[in-house]
Amino acid sequence: MSRYERYQDLQVAVANKVATVTLNRPDRRNAINQRLIRELRTIWDDLADDPAVNVVLVTGAGDYFSVGGDVKAMSERPGGDVLEEGEVHDPMISRRIVNRLLELDKPIISAINGDAIGLAATVALLCDVVVMSEEARVGDTHVSRVGLVAGDGGTVIWPLLVGVNRAKEFLMRGTLLKGHDAERLGLVNHCVPKAEVLATARQIAQELADGPTWAIRWTKLSVNQILKDRVNHLLEASMALEQVTFETSDHKEATLAFKEKRKPRFGGV
Repeated sequence: MSRYERYQDLQVAVANKVATVTLNRPDRRNAINQRLIRELRTIWDDLADDPAVNVVLVTGAGDYFSVGGDVKAMSERPGGDVLEEGEVHDPMISRRIVNRLLELDKPIISAINGDAIGLAATVALLCDVVVMSEEARVGDTHVSRVGLVAGDGGTVIWPLLVGVNRAKEFLMRGTLLKGHDAERLGLVNHCVPKAEVLATARQIAQELADGPTWAIRWTKLSVNQILKDRVNHLLEASMALEQVTFETSDHKEATLAFKEKRKPRFGGV
């Protein structure tokens, strides 16, 4: 049995030293439910241990990278969180996902083939090279969409890529940036037509896969110390604040409004 066969919402294919990891819930726009969160937590360890893999390419099935947290699932749970029955919200899962992305010494290329929102945007932007469709949108809508602190990594990566004031505005307003604007601001490396996203990402991935392995891996780890320092400084506090906002009326109103297909009426409590 392949080490990847146990995954249900991630599809993994390995060829020519490149592992292509596809978020695979196209019928739900690759929305991230609890099972997909768990798989995103563990996949990096399997990839790290696979001697056939030098580089990882991450993308989404269908027309979306991922719309982020499954808000429909949130609205259907009594507490408003994206949980399976009998489970509790574990904010440390997000930290483990972020840390494993940064600690994997193999380069990770993200191919943003369609909208990448919320936690999905964090995953995509924490990759080492980001290729984005000019038609796609990227943004963190924790605040504007579900009334939560952008606590699962957005407060770490956005200020580093676009600067503090722009990051605060984009995170507080839930701004969605199209490909050319994201490239212009330095949020992504490359913006290309949608039909060329995967091919461009594969070309970069293959170049790195065929390059000097240890020089590439250790260069990545060296630069990622900047990100790890920021994670150690910020992430626990932002996750704790996100956890608190799960209990607010504004969050409950946001998920209810999504279910009822209307604009939320925030009350500030």
